[in-house]
Amino acid sequence: MNPCIITCALTGAEVTKAMNPAVPYTAEEIALEAKAAYDEGASVLHLHVRNDDGTPTQDRLMFQKAIDKIRESCPDAIIQVSTGGAVGMTYEERADVLQLQPEMATLDCGTLNFGFHDYFVNTEEMIVQFANEMNQRGIHYELECFEKGHIDTVLRLAKKGIIIPPFHFSFVLGVQGGMTGEARDFHFLRESLPEGSTYSVAGVGRFEFSLAKLSIEHGGHVRVGLEDNLYLEKGVLAKSNGDLVRKARQMIESSGRRVATPEEARTILTRR
Repeated sequence: MNPCIITCALTGAEVTKAMNPAVPYTAEEIALEAKAAYDEGASVLHLHVRNDDGTPTQDRLMFQKAIDKIRESCPDAIIQVSTGGAVGMTYEERADVLQLQPEMATLDCGTLNFGFHDYFVNTEEMIVQFANEMNQRGIHYELECFEKGHIDTVLRLAKKGIIIPPFHFSFVLGVQGGMTGEARDFHFLRESLPEGSTYSVAGVGRFEFSLAKLSIEHGGHVRVGLEDNLYLEKGVLAKSNGDLVRKARQMIESSGRRVATPEEARTILTRR
């Protein structure tokens, strides 16, 4: 079967050391977690950055510092920067990192409620702005979709030539306020994709590994990491991102597939 790409979401913007001491904040901590994930088979490193006190930032200089540290030990990994930032950030704040000309970045494809009192704003105008800037800079995008309407937005903007193939989707499921992470949700989104698309699944919390299993079985790719899930199993905190990637790798290998190398991941994502 086709190689399976493992993406590792190293730190995110919301989780804290109080929730799990392994959550990295500083560039040095993020680089160590990146190496642990890379050594276990992650070829794509999904990157948020923090101030040293753990608060989220989209400052491109902080991204550059983390990227430089990661490159010292993971020279061929695909570093995928987040343009999602954190709840409440402006488009200008979130887009700042694109000035670094990253190889790949996320493109969030719709607005949703986020927890009890927050909402994650991605107006169509913002989606178009992000897509245009990424197109101009030659940055590959991962199309983050939290529900079916976000896929429909992508397809509509693709018809206008704004979002350009090849399409690589990321289903982010299990967020409070978005779609849940049941098998029916996964199949509904997977069956809604245009022919020739690739996809990865990011299951939040308890959905991480059940959705990873479904994606592996159906030819998709997986995302794991402390951004999405703090536990290796029920009641057992992961000691590092490497723990989570190792579990995903073992699932892939048990299925008869193998883990994609960074170069294979580039070929799959760019259809070279």
